[in-house]
Amino acid sequence: MKHTIIAAGLSVFAGAAFAQAPVLTVYTYDSFVSDWGPGPAIEEAFEATCGCDLQFVGAGDGAALLARVRLEGERSEADVVLGLDTNLTAAARDAGLFAPHGITPEGLTLPVAWEDGEFLPFDWGYFAFVHRADLDGVPGSFEELAASDLSIVIQDPRSSTPGLGLLMWVQAAYGADAGAIWEGLSDNIVTVTPGWSEAYGLFLEGEADMVLSYTTSPAYHLIAEEDAGFAAAGFDEGHYMQVEVAGMLAGTDQPELARDFLRFMLGEAFQNVIPTTNWMYPAALPAEALPDGFETLLTPARPILLSPEEAAAVRDEALATWQAALSR
Repeated sequence: MKHTIIAAGLSVFAGAAFAQAPVLTVYTYDSFVSDWGPGPAIEEAFEATCGCDLQFVGAGDGAALLARVRLEGERSEADVVLGLDTNLTAAARDAGLFAPHGITPEGLTLPVAWEDGEFLPFDWGYFAFVHRADLDGVPGSFEELAASDLSIVIQDPRSSTPGLGLLMWVQAAYGADAGAIWEGLSDNIVTVTPGWSEAYGLFLEGEADMVLSYTTSPAYHLIAEEDAGFAAAGFDEGHYMQVEVAGMLAGTDQPELARDFLRFMLGEAFQNVIPTTNWMYPAALPAEALPDGFETLLTPARPILLSPEEAAAVRDEALATWQAALSR
């Protein structure tokens, strides 16, 4: 009986200690926190070092994250937002909700220089249309895709960072002729989904010949499923680059813990998880550290990336062009 009382007392004490552990809330996109995404492994690894309770909160797709924190404003429970990209950072900065991170990033392996006082990168990749390797008549450009009978699934640029990336890709490649490209593509588009997960799921179910995704997506099938039957189409216009970032909110009540997480994000324990869970290139690991299979992926000859300011300047016009073409 005495042992039972002691055990009960220890249990209560342990529970109280756990309850007092600081909580770090990180908003991110849904696929990041899925069972097969990087979230579970990263949560376990960070909690082993921080003495805290890391809580990931899925908030739709990447572009929906910014909409959510804008809506919540200073009332947001988030300490960190992870999953915006450089097409959104100018708008995020203008919202005035993010704080300087005060971190000098070391060991970055991005193919572009990085200088940003509010946001730090955690991975990157190139957008591409993914298809099954036995697809006939794989297009080599947007014009060839528009002229074909191939069906595609894309994502909504208002809620999805891949969708917004496609918008920037067409805009950067074609400028004033972007509207004509979208008009040509309108009859190829089966549907526009809110996020990446829904679009890729429809593609795998056979609802479309191609899906807007990443040049790294075939690595998932090759490594996780031992299936070499998927490929990314190389486009003559080049491929738009995505750099995904995280930032801490100015209203966080855990600023030091948030900075600790951002530092951890650039370390090996986080970065090593990215290639085979998020299926992207890690922002701070050398190429030789990538898993076998990544060397088989398409490497675009012409990378395209608008600066955050350029992306913000053309976004509204590009979105209006997209909406007008698809409404016809």
